[in-house]
Amino acid sequence: MNLFQAIILSIIEGITEFLPISSTGHMILASSMMGIEDNEFTKLFTVCIQFGAILSVVVLYWKRFFNNIDFYIKLLIAFIPAAIIGFLFSKKIDAMLESPLVVAINLLVGGIFLLFVDKIFKSNPSSDTTEVSYWSALKIGFFQCIAMMPGVSRSAATIIGGLSQGLNRKSAAEFSFFLAVPTMFAATAYKLLKSYKEIQTEHLSILVLGNLFAFVVAIIAIKFLIGFLNKHGFKLFGYYRIVLGIIILTLLIAGVPLQIT
Repeated sequence: MNLFQAIILSIIEGITEFLPISSTGHMILASSMMGIEDNEFTKLFTVCIQFGAILSVVVLYWKRFFNNIDFYIKLLIAFIPAAIIGFLFSKKIDAMLESPLVVAINLLVGGIFLLFVDKIFKSNPSSDTTEVSYWSALKIGFFQCIAMMPGVSRSAATIIGGLSQGLNRKSAAEFSFFLAVPTMFAATAYKLLKSYKEIQTEHLSILVLGNLFAFVVAIIAIKFLIGFLNKHGFKLFGYYRIVLGIIILTLLIAGVPLQIT
């Protein structure tokens, strides 16, 4: 992976991590189109640049992170299901991560569902409801577990989970952002602990620059998503996912080798 490829992947991570369109699906296409070698550093890089993305949440919503201990308790409760299931079924999850076909199918199915989300939850309040109960936090945490299947989109799963608990679009999206912090931090820290001995000196500058780009772009993406959801809902994201899923399926049928970094 060269510096240009690292920057492109970081920009894609920043854009797609918080939009309900699956960052994994975009990484597959981008990595394959640029011919990025599927090696250990590439896998480490695509996980570690998530740190830049979650840092954008902390910067944008820093007041919430210094609010009260109740905020952290709810995030912990919501995080626990994914932590347990991820630990128990890590090998099966890794196996699914190796399949572009699974990604494409989940993109399509999720895209079709997003076409109807606005109608399903049209009775949710339009006022800004930011309070999440402990029980609701746990339920949203189980929705996050669905996103362990690549192509589902962690953002889509947790936002829909929030909507199912009576939150409006803005509040559901924001809780999804907050929940990303412990979830993605844990994934990044785990990957670094496993692979830090393999990081070479020349890789450090790529990792730092990658996180910087992911951070800046994620800030823009978060602000865009909040405004867009309030005005237009989920339908456009649904159409986009369907198109992306069809593209990946078409490439697979045509015999184009696709890799998941």
